[in-house]
Amino acid sequence: MESLEDIIKGCQRSKIKYQKMLYDRFADTMFGICLRYAKTKEEAEDIFQEGFIKVFKYVDKYRHTGSFEGWVRKIFLNTAISNFRNNKHKYYHAQIEVTERNLPLVEYEELSYTEEELLSVINELPDGYRLVFNLFVIEGYKHKEIAKMLDIDESTSKTQLFRARRLLQERLMMISKRKQIKAEKE
Repeated sequence: MESLEDIIKGCQRSKIKYQKMLYDRFADTMFGICLRYAKTKEEAEDIFQEGFIKVFKYVDKYRHTGSFEGWVRKIFLNTAISNFRNNKHKYYHAQIEVTERNLPLVEYEELSYTEEELLSVINELPDGYRLVFNLFVIEGYKHKEIAKMLDIDESTSKTQLFRARRLLQERLMMISKRKQIKAEKE
């Protein structure tokens, strides 16, 4: 098995064998990122393909500082953000009414959600909310960084995150209530 360093060097020499190894090594992780930032599977596939094209095109610019996976991840994130910016006009931006009220605290014996439920609820968020939520919560960026990346005000980033969390909380509570009702019937 080739080391990552050897794979990188092979890719820098445009060797197809090493490009395939790099692809195989990072495909699942990077496709997961694409799915989080895309509205549809087809859109995720487009981002995925464009991301790998960029990785192979710019691999000679990698300077071996920091993790290579982090460098690849950054390319995919930037590709997803660029896709969002370029397609903004295509999306219907439904205004979702999010009240500023505190949601009641309801005690459940167990709050558990499947991965599919969580991904589905996140994917249902409006595009801007989903993008900010993913960048802040999953990728760990600060609001200042997100604002710069998306060319928005820092306060807009904070507001969208707040609204995304509130909307997720409401939708997850609905799922919990359905599960509780179903469990009581059994």
